[in-house]
Amino acid sequence: MKDRVVELYQGATPRAHRFRYWLLGFDIVAILFVVVTSFTAYGPWVQGLDLLFGTVILADLAARLWIAPRRWRFLCYPTTLADLVSAASFFAPLAGEGFAFLRILRTLRLLHMFQTKDRLRADFRFFRDNEQLLVAATNLGVFIFVMSGFVFATQHRGSADIGNYADALYFTVTALTTTGFGDITLSGTGGRMISVAIMICGVTLFLRLAQVLFRPSKVRVTCQTCGLFLHDADAVHCKHCGNTINIKTDGQV
Repeated sequence: MKDRVVELYQGATPRAHRFRYWLLGFDIVAILFVVVTSFTAYGPWVQGLDLLFGTVILADLAARLWIAPRRWRFLCYPTTLADLVSAASFFAPLAGEGFAFLRILRTLRLLHMFQTKDRLRADFRFFRDNEQLLVAATNLGVFIFVMSGFVFATQHRGSADIGNYADALYFTVTALTTTGFGDITLSGTGGRMISVAIMICGVTLFLRLAQVLFRPSKVRVTCQTCGLFLHDADAVHCKHCGNTINIKTDGQV
């Protein structure tokens, strides 16, 4: 049984690849669930789905802990801690609606998207050709979703302007782009500090995305002499060491 679980999580078989893509799809569905339920009252059906999502996350976490060669070290990984917090967020509302704000912490499951880069690079040429752009867009998207969740969790009870996740997302985007329409503002010192964090961190990620969009595209070929792995598509020599490199191309148009 343990060998079968190891194969699913770490193997290179088609079944293992499908299983890991299924986990990624589950994470995306969990995030959509957060968005949708922010528009509804916390009722029995939401509580039932909470328990289902939380059980799946705990089972996933238990399986990865079981096969980990160094279990204490595994428990200290950021993604492991994020899973523990995310699982707790699904079960916390059982203690009362006062803990329901913790449900927004399940957006931390998005951190798993960063673990699929190697698999996506191997499976999809589009990802290989546009990896830096897609990673930069993912960084920005994860930041927006997590910060929107944080704004909603901390402000929806005390601010009439933040009624659901969409309001929090709207505020986050306007703050990030420094547009600041002013129709939604966060009150108090805490709200202002959240706005400052969104503007500083978000603008940095936004500029990184813009930089990747407008700079010349690179190809990933490792130089055997110095190790530089990003080169111009028509490069013949490595810019760092001058060594001749062999880039496979379809020909320049």
